[in-house]
Amino acid sequence: MNHRTTLRTALLAATALTASFAISACSSDASDAAKDGKPALSVSDAFMPEPVTADMAGGFLVVKNGSGTADKLTSVTSAVSGDITIHETKDQKMQQVASLDVPANGVLRLERGGSHIMFMGLKSKPKVGDKVAVELHFEKADPVKVELDVKERTYNSAASSHH
Repeated sequence: MNHRTTLRTALLAATALTASFAISACSSDASDAAKDGKPALSVSDAFMPEPVTADMAGGFLVVKNGSGTADKLTSVTSAVSGDITIHETKDQKMQQVASLDVPANGVLRLERGGSHIMFMGLKSKPKVGDKVAVELHFEKADPVKVELDVKERTYNSAASSHH
């Protein structure tokens, strides 16, 4: 073999090796994101406006699904209330639903004027600056614990403006 052929062979081998690493990295990322077939969920922009009344409040947050496996938010629990429901707003009407979809590689936004969490029969009235601990339950993913920051009644998260 001459120098040119050896160089070409080495270059082809290096390219093939790089490509195989890239392919294996992509496939391991996908399997790591959805371990055991469970969606990889994260929560951000979680807040509760200070309740107007002593017995009812709303909760808002963003659930991001970083995997190719869709899921559903099925319930929410918290020590602040024993009666927490999930609502959606369609055609300007609020209605309770059994679950909300968290699309694969997508986002579920719980925001003012749209889907949200309703806390009924509050055990105590949260004040601005408090944190309300909640646990989100999903059809496939493990429960996710989140703290809702209690904000001013007029507060609206910057994430709510991304439609």
